Amino acid sequence: MEKISQFIARLFLAQIFLFAGISKITGYAGTQGYMEATGIPGALLPLVILLEVGGGLAIIAGWQTRLVSIVLALFTLAAAAIFHNNLSDQMQMIMFMKNIAIAGGFILLAAHGAGGYSLDGRRRFG
Repeated sequence: MEKISQFIARLFLAQIFLFAGISKITGYAGTQGYMEATGIPGALLPLVILLEVGGGLAIIAGWQTRLVSIVLALFTLAAAAIFHNNLSDQMQMIMFMKNIAIAGGFILLAAHGAGGYSLDGRRRFG
């Protein structure tokens, strides 16, 4: 039960990044415009997509989990500060707190590792 719950937790945590990255591909121009409107160069969008899709898949697979978790936690905190900083707007406050909660999950994952059903957890024979 522990191994499957660890896998499900990684899946739940990572799916938002995987789907967000895919939606940025399908809505590329709109996302690029939104980034530029907030002062972030639109040229960074391919890196954001790579981080979200690649990082999401890495977390789901449990590959390089500690490192990827730290990177995604920092990315999520930066996104909270840049895109959800109008804390007088209730929706922005909720989005900000969501990002903080996700970063907390990644910090736990970085501290404890991928756990069960992960590439990191495979035993190497040799």
